[in-house]
Amino acid sequence: MPRFAANLSMMFNEHAFLDRFQAAADAGFEAVEYLFPYDHPAETVAGRLASAGLAQALFNMPPGDWAKGDRGLAALPDRKHEFRAAVDTAIRYAGVIGTPLLHMMAGLADADDPEAIRCYRDSLRYAAERTGQAGIGLVIEPINRRDMPGYFLNDFDRALDFVRELGLPHVRLQFDIYHRQILHGDVIMALRAMMPHVGHIQTASVPLRNEPGTGELNDAMIFAEIDALGYAGYVGCEYRPRGATLDGLGWMKALNTPRG
Repeated sequence: MPRFAANLSMMFNEHAFLDRFQAAADAGFEAVEYLFPYDHPAETVAGRLASAGLAQALFNMPPGDWAKGDRGLAALPDRKHEFRAAVDTAIRYAGVIGTPLLHMMAGLADADDPEAIRCYRDSLRYAAERTGQAGIGLVIEPINRRDMPGYFLNDFDRALDFVRELGLPHVRLQFDIYHRQILHGDVIMALRAMMPHVGHIQTASVPLRNEPGTGELNDAMIFAEIDALGYAGYVGCEYRPRGATLDGLGWMKALNTPRG
């Protein structure tokens, strides 16, 4: 069975953000991820992580002004300086918190606009250079436009092309099962084809983004395939619990139960 990381931006919302670390540990998770830590000092987040005995799996680079609709800066030519400052902020936080991976969000832009494409490539090269110097992995993630209308990077093959163009071992694909199913389907075959370039995996049921096992996919079969492919990283549980977080963790307990 894969190793699962609780996504604290979506799970354990019964608690204040900083209290979610211990709640996740008490529920049996060994690692966490979340969208952004930047509302709190890096040292405070690192302290909660350490006191809960958790590993950090991943978090995102600053996306711009999330409350005003920003969803990343990498493909926005007029915000290049802001993007570079965001990379530096993320690396500083990563150094204190100890994350092995940072996710670079693309932003809202026309996927066919030559200027946006050029800017995204330049941004990816810059982020790759800076994270490489810091010894941190970098991932990019295709996101479906039903959840995030207008998102620049909305195709798995295209994202993989960007990764292959750079050809750097620390720059990889973030494979979100939920986004993959909505965008293209064919989850298991895509995992088999893309696994050599995958740096992080996330999961949620489709179509409602709830607990695994509550949607149209055979999530247990997908998890078994991830194991069979030799993936050694964490699978981030980026889902919205249908009710109280603890009440919905039966899917994970079932995977842990030996069958005889």
